Amino acid sequence: MSDVLVLERPARLGSVMRDYLALSKSRIVMMVLITTAAGYLFGAKHVDWMLLLNTLLGTALVAAGTNALNQYIERDYDAKMRRTRLRPLPDGRIAPRAALVFSIAISILGTLYLGFAVNWLTAALGAFTLITYIFIYTPLKRLSAICTLIGAIPGAIPPLMGWTAATGVLGTGGWIIFAILFFWQLPHFMAISWMYRDDYARGGFAMLAVQDDDGRTTARHAVFYSFALLTVSVLPPLFGLSTFVYLAGAVIAGGALTFASFAFLASRTPVRARRLFMASNIYLVVMMALLILA
Repeated sequence: MSDVLVLERPARLGSVMRDYLALSKSRIVMMVLITTAAGYLFGAKHVDWMLLLNTLLGTALVAAGTNALNQYIERDYDAKMRRTRLRPLPDGRIAPRAALVFSIAISILGTLYLGFAVNWLTAALGAFTLITYIFIYTPLKRLSAICTLIGAIPGAIPPLMGWTAATGVLGTGGWIIFAILFFWQLPHFMAISWMYRDDYARGGFAMLAVQDDDGRTTARHAVFYSFALLTVSVLPPLFGLSTFVYLAGAVIAGGALTFASFAFLASRTPVRARRLFMASNIYLVVMMALLILA
């Protein structure tokens, strides 16, 4: 019997850890950290690896806390949607009170960590991200399709946090990388919302795709914002922040994403939407690499 208990405890602990990682949306946190690191390395004249590590750790805590708090607030809506009904809260694997305490604790810890280990400007940006995401974007998702635009603001803050961690100030380069992330999210999310429009409708979310019967308006938004993204992505060389190699790469990557958006407009199928979604993911990785290396 004791041997069975010894074997069960690590398994149970591993299951609990997986549930809290799911509550924190660990994959999204990883994406946030990639953009934060890119912002830091884009802005840093000399890389302080310990400062970068502290920035990433604090940002990870704030991002995880924000995601967990979002899942706490939306647990009843998640239970109605097929793709989210097995998340830890609607599935009953984590108690709501435990999720609330966890999310608040790591959010506060992450903000304070950024303040003391990095700087208070970066900490303030992290707090701003949490506040706008939870108290503005989250309730707006059930009221108006403008929520996607509003939600893109906190989603674009992490690379700006990386920039301020490296430079200590809000500068041109930081605002450019903020703009790139802001506009990138829009075709990215237009694809996601069309892929899961029925689920969003079941959950009671007022996404554009839910209100768009044939998908034409959703696809047009994807095309428009892809063009806007291409425009802002070519700005760094104009301010002496990158090279011709970056410019060429940004134009090619932006052109490919715009092509995928046009393909989605031509045929608003789940397959085309998924291709746009995948193209946007590849675009983000390519652009972050170009900002760092070129």
